Formats: sequence, C-alpha cells, structure tokens
Amino acid sequence: MASRVSKVSLLPKDIGSLSRTVPPALPGTLFVLGANGGMSVAPDADFLLLFGRNEPDVHVCVGAGDTCVSRRQGMIIRDSSRWVLHNTGKLPIRFPGSRLVLRGDRAQLPTGYTPLFVVSPRQEHLLEVRIAAPAPSSGPGNGVEACGDKTYEQGRRGLSPEERLVLVCLAQRYLRNDPQPQPLTWAQVAFELGELRPAERWSAKRAAHIVANVRKRLSKEDGVPGLLEEEVPQPVGNALNHNLITDLLVTTTITKSDLRKLEE
Repeated sequence: MASRVSKVSLLPKDIGSLSRTVPPALPGTLFVLGANGGMSVAPDADFLLLFGRNEPDVHVCVGAGDTCVSRRQGMIIRDSSRWVLHNTGKLPIRFPGSRLVLRGDRAQLPTGYTPLFVVSPRQEHLLEVRIAAPAPSSGPGNGVEACGDKTYEQGRRGLSPEERLVLVCLAQRYLRNDPQPQPLTWAQVAFELGELRPAERWSAKRAAHIVANVRKRLSKEDGVPGLLEEEVPQPVGNALNHNLITDLLVTTTITKSDLRKLEE
C-alpha cells in the first residue's frame, strides 16, 4: 500500500497551464497550481490542501504581495467522493462566470479543469484547479486520465495568430503571475513586438487597433461584458483590457504556454 507521502506530489512552476498540461493520474486526483508551483493529491491521501498569499503557511501560493489576500485564503479537502473548496479568507473566490464563494462558504469542485479567481480590489489572482477524470471507455482502460482532455474547449475564443501575439504580449504580466498585474501600455507592446519582429513595423496605434477589434467582436458575437467603454464606469483606465484579459484567461484562450510566442 502506498504511503501518504507518495500520494502527495509537488508541481513545478514551469509545468504550464493545467488546462492543457496535466500528468497522468488516477481518477479523482486533485491538481492545484498557483504562481510559484503547485501540488497534486491522490483522492485517498487524506490530505487538506491550503492556499493563500503567505507561502510558508500554505501548500499553494496565490496572491503573493497582495495584502488583501488572506495568508490562508482557503482550503480544498476530500469529502466523501468529491473535492470541496472552502473559503476561509476575507476575499470572495470566483468560479468561471460570476459565481462567488464568499468567506465561510464552500463549493464542490467539478471534474476537469476549473480556473478559480481570488477577487482582490485591485485585480483577480488565478488559482488553477484540475480533477482527473476517468479515461474514456474506448481507451486503454487503465484508469489514467488522458492529457488531451479539454473541459473548456468550447469556451475558447477564436483569435488569429496576429491577435494572439498582441494579446499575449499585452497580458504577459498576468501570464507570468505578477503579484499585481496590469496590461502593458501600447508603447510597451509596440516596443516588444518591434524587437521580436522588426520587419513588421509595429506601432502603439496598430497594437491598440487590433485589440479594440477583438474587444468589439467578443462583445458582439460572444456577449462578453465589460469590453466596451459604455459598459464600464468612468474613469475607464485599464478596465477594458483587464476585462478582456480576464475573459481570455477564464476561457483558457491564452495560457502560460503562449508566452513562448514572445521568445521565438
């Protein structure tokens, strides 16, 4: 019989998004990934996983540097046959969409990939969660989840290669788990893309025009809220781009693995 220690493993911070990358695992295995890495827990490990901003006090760090996030913001524990999220911190935790788990509340976690967001006054901090599903009946039948399982495939937004490049550059602080991420300025985007692809004559105006078209399209065709100036209170500031980036992260349209595009 495997020991408890062997049923709990660390995940490196460079593993990539759990929406696309997950090690083979027995059904019911819990994976949780934060800014500095994460952890996997077997369903029979009898282990309470803690997450929050103070890394020495928790198993998975989220919101490091943001004092609005509690040192121990929450925990995930196995209850009968389900993994359950408990919010023990001050801030609400948001599921994809608008569902909030408030302080003292709990919520069952679904099988598959679930991006969770700790909702701070300044920004939302991503905590990736995945629960391994049984292998398809037509598969090998060894009880191990196939890495190609993509729970949120249908929710991903359609982007052209050019749009994806600009948006990954714009959102790179979010993808790199900056403690207090903000979109890059248009000048910064233009400079970085100009350095990456000097023959394409990148300018701040060109980058802004591409992103504005994406916001308009997703607002009209996908009904994504908060992407148009008339939908957010003044002063607008970075709100439109922040809302766009949040949607792209929640739907796993862009993930950490896309950062490779800025290194090509």
